[in-house]
Amino acid sequence: MIACDHGDVVLVGFVFSDESGRKLRPALVISSSAYHRARREVIVAAITSNVRRRLVADHLLSDWKAAGLLFPSLVTGIVRTVKQRMIERKLGSLTTADIQAVERELRGALDL
Repeated sequence: MIACDHGDVVLVGFVFSDESGRKLRPALVISSSAYHRARREVIVAAITSNVRRRLVADHLLSDWKAAGLLFPSLVTGIVRTVKQRMIERKLGSLTTADIQAVERELRGALDL
């Protein structure tokens, strides 16, 4: 099991919707350590390198290299809960400015 913290960028094995296979995709950990201990799950926001299409709650990363990503990327408003065992490895972490911007976008999208 890979240890991860709020703000970490991880590779997650997402299963295709028709369950025909799975693909590793980057995701941002948005849940807390307390959540991880209590539930053995992690809440993540999907990350994409398709920066041309920016929708509600998406944030274009200012420092995608520090996050361990290979290309300019954005954190999407697509949120999912995954089992901790689905995390393959940690790539990096978001800068303080980027994580604060993501949190702002998600608060707005969820009306929190």
